[in-house]
Amino acid sequence: MKLEFYLNNTKVVWDVEPDEYLSHALRRHGILSIRIGCDETVCGSCTVLIDEKPFLSCGVLAMKVEGKHVTTVEGIQDEANRIADFFAEEGADQCSFCGVGFALIIHALKHEYKNPTDEEIRDFIVGNMCRCTGYQSQLKAIKAYLAAEGK
Repeated sequence: MKLEFYLNNTKVVWDVEPDEYLSHALRRHGILSIRIGCDETVCGSCTVLIDEKPFLSCGVLAMKVEGKHVTTVEGIQDEANRIADFFAEEGADQCSFCGVGFALIIHALKHEYKNPTDEEIRDFIVGNMCRCTGYQSQLKAIKAYLAAEGK
């Protein structure tokens, strides 16, 4: 089936299977920043933005993004690099498997809240699993990043 959508602000037309999930379609088309950690919408490593809202791409059929804007970490690369610096500063990036999902979630969080509380941050990132840390370092890094961004 033909699928037409915007990937990182570039119009693309892909052939996809009717039952193919977005995570697999993205990887099959060379977007290897999409991580597939669980394939069950549990870990958050496959997070993408669809029309600026975070979604777990392993739970979205590719055909559901017809005409929509999909953003992967490549679409926010400069911001993702800044976020990674804050994560490194706080020791929140031990293996970085979750880093791509966190970068996209933080990007969305920054646009959703003007000055989020700790609880709002925790609620927003709840779907992104990190197996290396206890989330405190991520929370510190996110707060420092948002403060630096004036949020």
